[in-house]
Amino acid sequence: MPLSDPSASAVLSASAVLHERLVAILNTASGSFTPQAPDEVRAIFDAAGLTHGDVVCVSPMELDRALNEAVDRADVLVVLGGDGTIRAAAEKSGHSDNVLIPLPGGTMNMLPRALYGSRDWKDALAETLTNPQLHCVSGGRAGPLAFYVAAVVGVPTLWADAREAVRERHFFEAAKRAARALRPSISEPLDYVFDGGVTGSAQAVAVMCPLVSKVMHEDEERLEAAAINTRSAGEILRLGVNTLFNDWRDDPAVVRAKVRKVVISGHGRIPLTVDGELVRLGRHVEIEFTPLAFRSLIPAESSAPPEV
Repeated sequence: MPLSDPSASAVLSASAVLHERLVAILNTASGSFTPQAPDEVRAIFDAAGLTHGDVVCVSPMELDRALNEAVDRADVLVVLGGDGTIRAAAEKSGHSDNVLIPLPGGTMNMLPRALYGSRDWKDALAETLTNPQLHCVSGGRAGPLAFYVAAVVGVPTLWADAREAVRERHFFEAAKRAARALRPSISEPLDYVFDGGVTGSAQAVAVMCPLVSKVMHEDEERLEAAAINTRSAGEILRLGVNTLFNDWRDDPAVVRAKVRKVVISGHGRIPLTVDGELVRLGRHVEIEFTPLAFRSLIPAESSAPPEV
């Protein structure tokens, strides 16, 4: 069964759920939050005929409790926040029957960008409420951590900095950041095993969900895994150029596979970025596919382009 059903029945079901319990949680520390944000959310609710919706503003210290309470009492949960807030809301929603509308309120906005494209949070919310469609999102789990866009193992946050520089069209700066991201990892290779028997060593392993993969349909029950293994400054430079101007998947330093499980081992605590959030795990990480991570609402017939 496809993960996104654009049929009339799905649209009707999406419209019906909006008239149940509707709660918006706004993280006051997010970059998109302003003193006017609560009134703007209420105005969007009112314009869509959803005057029953609640709007709650919380500080980071109150966020976890507020999300738990909202997940318990809401049928539709709207969340404005950064990548960490959105990932927490998605994981909590995955354990309940509610539906999530994750709005871009941070810097990278990986999950909202994958669902809503380049829309800002007000347009994403207004268009979703006006013409809603239920959308089931698959994902992955890296050890204890859920992710819905991508997990990158062995590469520090400089890769994220490089992507931001590309979006701002600072290409020379992006190339320098990409090279710096790989250089410290050259002496600390990772051992990887992709299911299907593909094994090897690499400086980094990227695992992408069907939501953003350019080479997978979203109803494929697999993850896209890519091992990156550069052995010289020249290969780093070539990969940096391909990352910026071509498809990095075609670079000779990249080994790709569609997988349900990836096992990665390192010589020390492994740095891991899950949906833009940097963490460190032990020397061994298992990454597995999650068929149904959570349910979301998006604008009907949305074709938000992948960003990875």
